[in-house]
Amino acid sequence: MGELVSVPPFVRVEELSDLPGRVVLADVRWYLDGRSGRAAYEGGHLPGAVFVDLDRWLTGPATSSGGRNPLPAPEVFTEGMRALGVNDSDIVVAYDDQGGVIAARLVWMLRSTGRRAAILDGGLAAFVAAHPGSLTADEPALADTDFSMRPWPAEALAEADEVVGPDVLTVDARNRDRFAGEQDPVDPRPGHIPGAVNVPCRENLDGQGGLLPVQQVRDNFAAAGVDVASSAKVISYCGSGVTACHNLLTLEHVGMSPGRLFVGGWSAYSRDEFRPVETGLAC
Repeated sequence: MGELVSVPPFVRVEELSDLPGRVVLADVRWYLDGRSGRAAYEGGHLPGAVFVDLDRWLTGPATSSGGRNPLPAPEVFTEGMRALGVNDSDIVVAYDDQGGVIAARLVWMLRSTGRRAAILDGGLAAFVAAHPGSLTADEPALADTDFSMRPWPAEALAEADEVVGPDVLTVDARNRDRFAGEQDPVDPRPGHIPGAVNVPCRENLDGQGGLLPVQQVRDNFAAAGVDVASSAKVISYCGSGVTACHNLLTLEHVGMSPGRLFVGGWSAYSRDEFRPVETGLAC
């Protein structure tokens, strides 16, 4: 087999049929409030889509140092992708019903280990708008695959000791109220990492959950001090390393460096009482 043609980190519904290879649609619906993504999938999903259980295949056991959603062991991720019929050469297009901010976790994991994967721009709603009445409860038949086990790349990851300092630009993907410390429904201390800037990933989406135009996204990052030059220093975090992936993929989409992921995020950082915390938006 020749070298595989790469794919961008976001694809539109109308581009699905033009992708250069076998496409696997992946439903990654998951909800912070505890609702069942699996139940949502069973209630109607894109034709041919498989359901990817974030808690089972995309997350390892929670720890105080690793946060609520650390990366799973590579062998667990491999088992999950094989169980879902994903091959090394496939193009995985992942979606959710939240503008891709959850599906981004799977896409980042695949791309960071050398696979072809993208977020479906606009997600479930965009597909339904283009194909009314297309949702189905039928689940696809799955075959054995050649998905190989690969380690998580150290160069794409950051640790808690690296997120503060003059040589990094730490970007918080959470909503502004959580960044400011006005409230935090799930983590022990409200606030953010000292020196971090806030680019809420959901503010890069329009009212329908589609990604805003490239220049508007660049302007959003620029307002926080992130441009082409400084993007190489970016460390992205959120509550627990899920929506932070959306900011990394968005940076790549608009022509900047994808930076690194602090997967433990605020759920790990805030549990260490010896680490300083900032609150407010003026930083």
